[in-house]
Amino acid sequence: MALETWAAFTAASAVLLVIPGPTVLLVVSYALGQGWRTALPMAVGVALGDFTAMTLSMLGVGALLSASASVFLTVKWAGAAYLVYLGFKLWRAGGTLDAAPRTERSAPLKMTAHAWLVTALNPKSITFFVAFLPQFLDPHAAFLPQLLVFQATFLTLAFLNALGYALAAARARRAVRSPRVIGAINKAGGSLLIGAGIATVAVRNGNP
Repeated sequence: MALETWAAFTAASAVLLVIPGPTVLLVVSYALGQGWRTALPMAVGVALGDFTAMTLSMLGVGALLSASASVFLTVKWAGAAYLVYLGFKLWRAGGTLDAAPRTERSAPLKMTAHAWLVTALNPKSITFFVAFLPQFLDPHAAFLPQLLVFQATFLTLAFLNALGYALAAARARRAVRSPRVIGAINKAGGSLLIGAGIATVAVRNGNP
């Protein structure tokens, strides 16, 4: 894998993970209600959930790549269009983060399982990975090494992102729930999604 490809994937993943979604809302709601003790269990659950969703997505993408180069190319174009659509939707999302504090005490294992379920069983997660990952895959290179590198990178970032949100929510509650902060994050993420979609169409690097 080219260093430039890995760097682009890492940068895109880091910004995309910061975008508030169901997983971030869950992490913040636990941290607002129960403090910093929720950080590690929730981060582990998020990483496990992303591992599940990403593995299912990559297996599907790998099957498409093995079946037909033209089918894989079609998926890349459809994925690019989907990323642009998500980007515009996110850009207009505003700056709300509706996370009600969860004040009931929960065991660490229960929190981990809850985070895993919300992250792994969200159909939008799998759909997103199917659209996002092919943009960085080289169909001429071995698939499994790419899968392992992308997974290790994304899961590390997902763990750190969830941990950061939990600690921030526990210590800096106003900042985490600030419409200005969330709005800026949404616009940055939306811009990245739109840029990724357009770049895929404009520069079809690595396509057969």
